[in-house]
Amino acid sequence: MTFGEMINSDKPVLVDFYATWCGPCKMMAPILEEVKKRVGEKAAIIKIDVDKNPAAASAFQVSSVPTLIIFKKGKIQWRSPGVSQAHELEKLLNEHI
Repeated sequence: MTFGEMINSDKPVLVDFYATWCGPCKMMAPILEEVKKRVGEKAAIIKIDVDKNPAAASAFQVSSVPTLIIFKKGKIQWRSPGVSQAHELEKLLNEHI
């Protein structure tokens, strides 16, 4: 499944735009694992490395990492730069299911 197909899904997709050299991005990994456990198959969580996928980062004006964006049916429902907490992300995803 392509990135475009994923974000056009009927279920919400949380995209973590990150970089391997980014300290706060490393902090997001266990948070996203926790969110995935809590929401299960009701939502998807994908990570996009901005250094390997500059076109995707550019398309969504990602200028700082980490930037988290929730998509549903191809539309941005929510976005936030920086680290977010698991309970916040779980609540946001549940609102869009």
